[in-house]
Order: sequence, then structure tokens, then C-alpha cells
Amino acid sequence: MIDYAWRGAFDSAEVERLHAECFDRQPDEWDWASQVARHSLGWVIAREDGRLVGWVNVAWDGAGHAFILDTIVAGSHRRRGIATQLVAAGTAGARDAGCEWLHVDFEDHLTAFYVGACGFSATKAGLIRL
Repeated sequence: MIDYAWRGAFDSAEVERLHAECFDRQPDEWDWASQVARHSLGWVIAREDGRLVGWVNVAWDGAGHAFILDTIVAGSHRRRGIATQLVAAGTAGARDAGCEWLHVDFEDHLTAFYVGACGFSATKAGLIRL
């Protein structure tokens, strides 16, 4: 059984390991806990038998706009609806906090997930690589 928690407790190292797996890179020393405490409305964790198997960050502007970032699920747990549940819990958290809009940017191959499975509307957006 997968347990989900809005603003659930996590260790930075476990999120870093999962993030590195999902983005095909080597784990580094990154203080995820301090990062999200300073800049995020919340986050959602997914655990199975105590092991972190999914995570999503919900950043915000401090007012009416929240942003989904880094929806990640362990390779061993994909295609089980975990990412959809993470985004749904993040959506509920943003709504409960009084946000009016929830944004997400994604690559084309993720359209079926974010627009189809999660209910986002497709919009045009701009991007500058820095």
C-alpha cells in the first residue's frame, strides 16, 4: 500500500537519490528540506513500507499561483498511478491554501500525463534557457 502525505517528513538524501534516479544523474549533496521550506507551498511524498517511492514539489509565488515541479517516482513503482496521486494531492494542497491557479511546465512526451491524467489545460508559455 502506498501512503501519501502533504508536507510529509523526508530526508534530503532520500529525495536526492530519487531525483537522481529519475533524471538519470549521479546523486549530489542537495539540501531539499531547506530548499522547499524556503520556497514551496508544500510537497507530497509517497511511501511504501517506509521507503520514499514518489515526491512532488509545489512551489508558489506567495499568493494565488502555485507550480508543480519535479514529479518523480521510483522506476520500480512506475505505471501504478503514483504520479497521478502525487499531483492530485499537490492540487488539493494548493487549493486548500487558497491558490487560484496551479501551473505546470512539461516536455511534449508528458502531455498525456499532465493534460490527460491530471486534468491540466494545455496553454502556451514562454521559456528562456539561462
